[in-house]
Amino acid sequence: MNEDDVRLTAWVRGRVQGVGFRWFTRANALEIGGLKGFALNLADGRVQVVAEGPRHKCEALLDWLRGDDTPGLVDGVTEIWDRPRGGYDTFAIR
Repeated sequence: MNEDDVRLTAWVRGRVQGVGFRWFTRANALEIGGLKGFALNLADGRVQVVAEGPRHKCEALLDWLRGDDTPGLVDGVTEIWDRPRGGYDTFAIR
């Protein structure tokens, strides 16, 4: 981690469970490169995505989450930005 690294936490609403959303999110995070974190199904039907790494790479993942190339149907994405906390070895599905 360096001083340009950030933590993105995004909550994705819509039909995003049972459609491979977490798998594709992980695949995109790994393709972007330099990101660590996870994608997690929440009990209320949303998917939580936490990504840590360079801000421009986190922004690229957020753009993908909001884009038309995601599986399922995304109704909206809410995000917050913070300092990275670390503790992740890779980008995982939880």
